[in-house]
Amino acid sequence: MPVEISDDEFDACVEDALDQVPDELLDLVDNCVVLVEDEPPPDDPGLLGLYEGVPLTERDSHYAGVLPDRIFIYRGPLTRMCEDRDDLVDEITITVVHEIAHHFGIEDERLHELGWG
Repeated sequence: MPVEISDDEFDACVEDALDQVPDELLDLVDNCVVLVEDEPPPDDPGLLGLYEGVPLTERDSHYAGVLPDRIFIYRGPLTRMCEDRDDLVDEITITVVHEIAHHFGIEDERLHELGWG
C-alpha cells in the first residue's frame, strides 16, 4: 500500500532533502532545476528519479545559452515502494542526492560503491 502524503508534503520532503546537501556542493550546481512529477515515463515505471542534461564534467567552452538541466523526482514509484513516511523521507533524500551526483558526472556504479543505492 502506498504511503499517503499530499503533494505539498512530498514537495516539502524534496526541499528538505535539498537542504541536507552541503552548501559547498549546492553552490556548484549550475543551470539545473529540480522538478517533482507524479510518474516516470511509461517505458520505465519503476524509475525513482532522472537527471537530464549535460554533467558538469562534460561541459566545455561551447556550453552556453542552453536550457537548464533537469532533475525529476517521481512521486508515484517512491510512495509505492516505501513502507512508511520515514522510509519515504529516506528514499527521497537518496534519490535527490543520486540525481545531483549525476549532475556532477558521478555514475551509478560509483554511487553504489559510496552507498547511495
